[in-house]
Amino acid sequence: LRGSSVDLLHVLFGSVLALDDAALLLLASFASLSVVVLAVGLRLFVLEGCDPAFLARISRLGPLAHYGFMILLVLNLVAGFHALGTLMAVGIMILPAAAARLWVCNIGPLLLIAVFTAFLGSFLGLLLSYHVDLPSGPAIVLTLGGLYLLSLAIGPLGPLASRWRSGWHFER
Repeated sequence: LRGSSVDLLHVLFGSVLALDDAALLLLASFASLSVVVLAVGLRLFVLEGCDPAFLARISRLGPLAHYGFMILLVLNLVAGFHALGTLMAVGIMILPAAAARLWVCNIGPLLLIAVFTAFLGSFLGLLLSYHVDLPSGPAIVLTLGGLYLLSLAIGPLGPLASRWRSGWHFER
């Protein structure tokens, strides 16, 4: 990374449009592995995330669920760092889930909304990148951030919607 700011920009933001076949294969293999492991162990992961003490009482699989999820997280982040840059890999992992949480409470619909939000944000970010001549990674994260702000404003579980529902502005 010595010598130029271009290297630092590549580490931070990556280059989605310059992915080679090896990077795409790495991303696809880690994504496929993640989908399979999440499909098999979703209940364990949810229990470990919500109530690890209860999982420890009913099963000995608590540490397996915890470390299995951490390994999946690290594998996806490392693959994302290589292909997408650090900021985009973290942003594309956190922002769709945070936006989906402002719409539903149940884990099934939350996962579907998060996947849809990630797809929509990536697609709109690539369109923005193409038409405004911006780097694709930051454009995608910027679009996902905009979708999160939109969810904050109009999502039924967001802070603004809860204020509108409670009728706080009608009280004197």
